[in-house]
Amino acid sequence: MSPAPVVPRGIWLLGFVSLFMDVSSELIHSLLPVFMVTSLGATALAVGIVEGIAESTALIVKVFSGALSDWLGRRKSLAVLGYALGAASKPLFALALSVNWVLAARFMDRIGKGIRGAPRDALVADLAPPEVRGAAFGLRQSLDTVGAFLGPLLGIGLMLLWAGDFRMVFWFAVIPAVVAVLLLMFGVEEPEPRRARSRPENPIRWRTLAILGGAYWFVVAAGAIFTLARFSEAFLILRAQQLGLPDVFAPLVFVVMNAVYALSAYPLGRLADRFSHRTLLGYGLATLIVADLVLAQAQGLVAVAFGVALWGLHMGMTQGLLATMVAGAAPARLRGTAFGFFNLASGVAMLAASVLAGLLWDRLGAAATFYAGAAFSVVALALLSLSMRPAPGTPR
Repeated sequence: MSPAPVVPRGIWLLGFVSLFMDVSSELIHSLLPVFMVTSLGATALAVGIVEGIAESTALIVKVFSGALSDWLGRRKSLAVLGYALGAASKPLFALALSVNWVLAARFMDRIGKGIRGAPRDALVADLAPPEVRGAAFGLRQSLDTVGAFLGPLLGIGLMLLWAGDFRMVFWFAVIPAVVAVLLLMFGVEEPEPRRARSRPENPIRWRTLAILGGAYWFVVAAGAIFTLARFSEAFLILRAQQLGLPDVFAPLVFVVMNAVYALSAYPLGRLADRFSHRTLLGYGLATLIVADLVLAQAQGLVAVAFGVALWGLHMGMTQGLLATMVAGAAPARLRGTAFGFFNLASGVAMLAASVLAGLLWDRLGAAATFYAGAAFSVVALALLSLSMRPAPGTPR
């Protein structure tokens, strides 16, 4: 009996790179909505616009970095550039004097995330044997989410230590970001470049995109629908604050969400190697519907915590799974491009969802925002059941 395949060392190191960068990013992001509202006087709509532009920028930039990584046949150098840009943006949050300054910092940070995201995901696919690809994406996502759990927890400790000084906490976030860049530069070895026998062709062409095939574009449509149903997590923090959570403990929202996310992403990633992707996506959407309804009707912090935990479970069910589906549906030489266009569609949806969420919050109240999310999720679940098909070679 042959031994079970193991996840390569490079996947673990990429996971720890993500962990350190997420400690830095989530330390800031778990406090940023409250900082914007209480210190800079922002409205919920302004928070939605900032978050929508920031997150959609990251997703849209991935289409170009992914395609470029395919054209160059290299992934790591682009990933290093993206992580370095993210690290360089951290001091800007500590210096911010207005919402526009925060927007500029978030924009720079998310451009860095956009540059690194698709090449990093394609690098995971390059390093992982097909039989453990779901586990590899789940492991990297779990370690990433451990960082997203530790960052807010560290934020609470530092806020207590420095008497609620947001800016001092933001300065501290520079340290783990630099560690992430150094670990990627000197710890991760990229496989030999996939050199074409002839001159590489530009992957962003209609003929090249047609090669990706119908199964891939079904995954793109599913990802966009999911993103439209799930607006920025900043509104989870604002909901908890609205129901009485003190500013210093605002990062607890991300702690709860990411603890559930981290614990569920890897085992559910392994499950995706053996069970129907369509079924698992459906369960993820159903979980998001329940989370939205709980948050819409919440009367206290216990209900908010339950809704946030369900939100984290839905993320664990779906995020690594969608990446696995993209990797399985796309040719190896076009994986960077495939991840890029997948994120382009998700980025447009994220911008629309976050702006709409902020507008509903300001005009109709918090409950309307979450009811709208549940409604979009119901539509997404209906469309998924009608149109989604398993990618060739994936479990049915």
